[in-house]
Amino acid sequence: MDGHKKVWASKWNERAYFSTRKVKLDHDYLCMAVLVQEIINADYAFVIHTTNPSSGDDSEIYAEVVRGLGETLVGAYPGRALSFICKKKDLNSPQVLGYPSKPIGLFIKRSIIFRSDSNGEDLEGYAGAGLYDSVPIDEEEKVVIDYSSDPLITDGNFRQTILSNIARAGHAIEELYGSPQDIEGVVRDGKIYVVQTRPQM
Repeated sequence: MDGHKKVWASKWNERAYFSTRKVKLDHDYLCMAVLVQEIINADYAFVIHTTNPSSGDDSEIYAEVVRGLGETLVGAYPGRALSFICKKKDLNSPQVLGYPSKPIGLFIKRSIIFRSDSNGEDLEGYAGAGLYDSVPIDEEEKVVIDYSSDPLITDGNFRQTILSNIARAGHAIEELYGSPQDIEGVVRDGKIYVVQTRPQM
């Protein structure tokens, strides 16, 4: 089955059916689109919340980072990501909250992905992110990750630079849109690439 057909078919998967039923949301109300995007073979992937979701503090950014592609971060993969906060008034001083323990990283050479997007991701009171599938043309390679030798852990200057750059990207996007944002992106060769942003709910 072609990638875009698999994404469309996921509108009727068990996860989508039971998730919408649980919150009494009419499954037919949800509309889905398929986005075609280039995959960047990421060194790291990140998710940013420009208002700390744990505390509701809008003066600090909260973010999580993993090695490889972001599916291990947003999908149901075991372990935890590196998590950090950063005050918006001091984007040069990220504070690590927790170190990563995810045993698997996903990597892929330059490719294309068919990504699902739906109005379920923006409904008030319903976090529908990840409700439907995203399907890459090429299969990702699963790699066992040893964070103990990763520069994100072993090199303080490298870590500070990467985390500060992620926080800066989040702050700039929030300023651009004028509201708190939920942002996904990757780091490749030290450069930040934003994959998507949406209002933070």
